[in-house]
Amino acid sequence: MTRASLEKQPKDVAAMFDAVAERYDLTNDVLALGQNRRWRKAVARAVAARPGERVLDLAAGTGTSSEPFAAAGAFTVPCDFSLGMLAKGKRRVPWLPFTAGDATRLPFRDGSFDAATISFGLRNVQDTDGALREMLRVVRPGGRLVVCEFSHPTWAPFRTVYTEYLMRALPAVATRVSSNPDAYVYLAESIRAWPDQPAFAARLQAAGWERVAWRDLSGGVVALHRATRPSA
Repeated sequence: MTRASLEKQPKDVAAMFDAVAERYDLTNDVLALGQNRRWRKAVARAVAARPGERVLDLAAGTGTSSEPFAAAGAFTVPCDFSLGMLAKGKRRVPWLPFTAGDATRLPFRDGSFDAATISFGLRNVQDTDGALREMLRVVRPGGRLVVCEFSHPTWAPFRTVYTEYLMRALPAVATRVSSNPDAYVYLAESIRAWPDQPAFAARLQAAGWERVAWRDLSGGVVALHRATRPSA
């Protein structure tokens, strides 16, 4: 099965990403019109990784998102539950410690990391709130979380145009450049179903995170959420 449903059964989602692994980075560049590189830079600035820190990069895929943290001198662990993505990443960046793991049952001890981050992956997790609590567990007290995810454009006329792009143009473009176009139909549906910025911020707080804030990127097409684990 290579297309998941919005029920997001883990095996189906993992199989879907296994199927698109070989051309995933190229497809993302095309579908995001190059904006994904700017979004990655914004994530790197928000995480603000420092030498000697330990950073967990969830839904890291082929490790493209992990490289800026490692370049800053942090010990960076790219973690994903798609073995196909991890294999592609290990061939591409063999020195990164790629780790297989489910975001709702992370294979790390309590307080293992100074920071955790996940970009464009949380909406693919079946139990979003459980994943937020797991990230809280593995981040040390006072540590930080950065979530970069597709969101809801803030300008109503643009929001209408964007929705049309998601549901019509995105699958059509994916047919030309992706190894599994059907996967991008699911991705478009999952983006449209994701909560807006205030609703997701409320879920972060409910999971135990504090100092929750967000910044809109590209007019709200993407939102960059930040939070901190309570110190005590």
